[in-house]
Amino acid sequence: MGLLRVMMPPKFQLLALLAFAVAMFFLENQIQKLEESRGKLERAIARHEVREIEQRHTQDGLREREAPAAALSESEDTVIIYNRVPKTASTSFTNIAYDLCGKNHYHVLHINTTKNNPVMSIQDQVRFVKNVTEWREMKPAFYHGHVSFLDFTKFGVKRKPIYINVIRDPIERLVSYYYFLRFGDDYRPGLRRRKQGDKKTFDECVSAGGSDCAPEKLWLQIPFFCGHYSECWNVGSHWALEQAKYNLVNEYMLVGVTEELEDFVMMLEAALPRFFKGATELYKTGKKSHLRKTSEKKPPTKESIAKLQQSAIWKMENDFYEFALEQFQFVRAHAVREKDGELYLLAQNFFYEKIYPKN
Repeated sequence: MGLLRVMMPPKFQLLALLAFAVAMFFLENQIQKLEESRGKLERAIARHEVREIEQRHTQDGLREREAPAAALSESEDTVIIYNRVPKTASTSFTNIAYDLCGKNHYHVLHINTTKNNPVMSIQDQVRFVKNVTEWREMKPAFYHGHVSFLDFTKFGVKRKPIYINVIRDPIERLVSYYYFLRFGDDYRPGLRRRKQGDKKTFDECVSAGGSDCAPEKLWLQIPFFCGHYSECWNVGSHWALEQAKYNLVNEYMLVGVTEELEDFVMMLEAALPRFFKGATELYKTGKKSHLRKTSEKKPPTKESIAKLQQSAIWKMENDFYEFALEQFQFVRAHAVREKDGELYLLAQNFFYEKIYPKN
């Protein structure tokens, strides 16, 4: 290449560079088009599969009117909803569910909302609740998607789904999302991201008062747990914070933290072996358990962190995170012990006695 530069006149060198740049732009554009085409194909296949299942569901419903089907057993009539918060290791955890579904005999369904909108319309809420509760062919089921909490009791259902979730330190989550929008991750490295080409670091953004790193962008984990009420999405709402805490304690079976994901997986395996048998070993040894990592991520400086921590929004999101962390550690303290650097589950710690009347 050096010899060519010596032999080639400057004018031709410039033309060669321009040709190379055009070729690279063309290739990148073609890769983007292929990714978009693949996405459209995947959605079309998914819609076709859903239509086929719904047709079978309709036919089964007609048959059930003539001869009602036997009721599902309790273990088979179980639905888990993981309304995953973006950039909390949710893809890494969901991959475990996908890897185990064939072996443990359950279905995994991704809730793909338009433009990742976490709030459903009232008609979509009704459809979703009806699907989750009546879609017998899919049970037992593990649903996951970027959707805020939905209270099933409002719709008069007899059996509610089991909610689980994972949250993360709010600043770390925002930093990860900031770089994800610019550089993507190692899950789909060829996919063009919304902010691709913007080389500004998170620290530079904070220093310049940019919108992508503003304190308002921290407001996400609270509304995801608060749910489908308008006040949940009013940034800085104290009512939303209290409602999120209430739902976490009363509506979620278990909420883990990204920083202690292995413990979360271990406790789920103990509590819900129908779904998560083998999850802990898979997390430790499987190739997909740490699959998704944001590219080019740079840790923020102490100055940037301190500036964000001055905001009332960070204080509220951090309050919620600390609340969730304390609850998770409380549950863990009563479920596992550590010995020689290894965690192990506690054995059953209750039994029955004085059973009357005696036969």
